[in-house]
Formats: sequence, structure tokens, C-alpha cells
Amino acid sequence: MDFLSRHISDFHLSYWETLIDDWFFVFAMGFLAFELVRYAVVKKLNWQMMGDTVTNFITLVFFIGISFVLLAGFYIGAYVWASQFAVFDIPTTWASFIIVLILADLAYYWEHRILHRINFLWATHSVHHSSPFFNISVAYRHGPLDGFWPLFFHLPLVLLGFNPFMVLVAELLVQLYQTALHTEVIKKLWRPIEYIFNTPSHHRVHHGSNPKYLDKNYAGILIIWDRMFGTFEDEKEEVVYGLVKPIDSINPFVAFLHGFARLFKDVRNMPGFGNKLGVFFGPPGWQPKNGRKQSKPAK
Repeated sequence: MDFLSRHISDFHLSYWETLIDDWFFVFAMGFLAFELVRYAVVKKLNWQMMGDTVTNFITLVFFIGISFVLLAGFYIGAYVWASQFAVFDIPTTWASFIIVLILADLAYYWEHRILHRINFLWATHSVHHSSPFFNISVAYRHGPLDGFWPLFFHLPLVLLGFNPFMVLVAELLVQLYQTALHTEVIKKLWRPIEYIFNTPSHHRVHHGSNPKYLDKNYAGILIIWDRMFGTFEDEKEEVVYGLVKPIDSINPFVAFLHGFARLFKDVRNMPGFGNKLGVFFGPPGWQPKNGRKQSKPAK
């Protein structure tokens, strides 16, 4: 416990975060190479998949440029500043770390679900869903503001009294777990694991544009949140990846900005100020009640 307390600090967080991220990225690249060889063996590898994979990493570069250059200092600063208003002074122990990891996972579930159900949030998150493929490179496909919104969902943990840097580590672990789920190589696992934890099978469903798979399986680490809140769907039919209205492009600028381009076009074309607000704050596909179309699932 003393070790954990000593190492949850600004300096040590930076060291451990860099170490974990770097080694995980090396693993991810090795696994991606394995996936691509596997696709080649089963004759599914094509130039579109290769181009889409490159696009995924270019959007990662764009994302890093925005998140780390413009948002990193603000993000950490907001946590440190908020910590002085904490309701409790929760000690940094292994027990409190496990608790905050579970709470961060729950916060991620609701963050993820809301990103799908509010149009201006979906505009950035839809970038991650726009690939028609599913391999570990898709995990690195990010939208312009994907690094901004988690702050608001995890800040309550700091205000509750958890060490702000421990909260950041918990967020990192949830994200890294999610990264490992982006693969078709791993099929369904042992049933108790599938019941409790998020798995590649569950996350494949989340990336599906099949009608029965839309807006399902938002979980980070624990799939029990989806089971509890009625958003779980098992993988039964073959998954069709991507958006309901595909972007049909491997251009990284199109992939990175298509969500906001679509949103602003929809707002501009919608008559009436109130209706424009409905498009902006409503769910994807929102239409006025007297319109011909009704709200559609977020894909």
C-alpha cells in the first residue's frame, strides 16, 4: 500500500503512464501484424483494409496533437484543482484503487452511452465507429474531441475524494483494456468470463451497424453494466462494421472530420432555431415531431 501511495504522484504517473502506453503500443503493433497476416491467409486482406489501417493511425496523430498539446495540461490541472474541494480524504491504498477502478469503469459506461445519444458528442465519437473493419488499429481511430469529454464523467471521483492521479491511472487502464478488445481473432470465451467482463465478442457487437446491434454493449471492462441497464446484446449474427451511412473513404481528413461536417450540415439545413437546437443536442437522426423521420439509433 505504501508503494502505491508513493507512486501515485504527478512525476510517477507520467513515468508509469508512458511506460504502460509504450509497451502496450508495441504489443498492439505486433498483434496487428499477426491480424494482417491472418487476413492474408484467409484471403480477406485488401488495399482498402490496408488504407483504412493507415488512416486509423493518422487520426491517432491528429488526436494526439489536439489532446496532448491543447488538453493535457487543462485535464490534469482540472483534477488537481478540483481535489481541494473533495468531500472526503480517501487514502491511496490497493483497496481504494480497486474501488476507483470499478467506479471509473462505471463512469466510462455512462460517458460512452451519452456519446452515442447526443448528436454533437456523437460527431466526434462516430470517427471511432466509421471503419468498416475491426482490428486493433481501429482502437487508435479517434475523433477531434475524444480526449475532452471523459473529464466531466470522471471529475466526480476526484470530488468524492480519490487521489486525482489514481483516477487518471484508472482511466488509463479502462482505455487500455478497451484497446485489446478490437479483434476478430479471439472468438467467444468461457461463459463466466463472457457474463462478467467485456470481451472481443461483446465489443464486436458494439461496432456493428446491424439493426439489432445498434447502441449496445457500451461497457469498458465489466459487461455487467450493460446487463444491469438494459443495453446488452449477445453476438449471434455476423457483424457488419461501420456506420449505417458509411463514409466510404480512407481519406484521414474525411474520417477525422466527417462527424462535425455532417452535424453542421444537418443543423444548417434544419429550419427553425428550436429545431436546430434539437438536431445539435438530440440523438443522431433527430427530426421534429411533425417531421416525416423519427429519431434513429446512433450509427
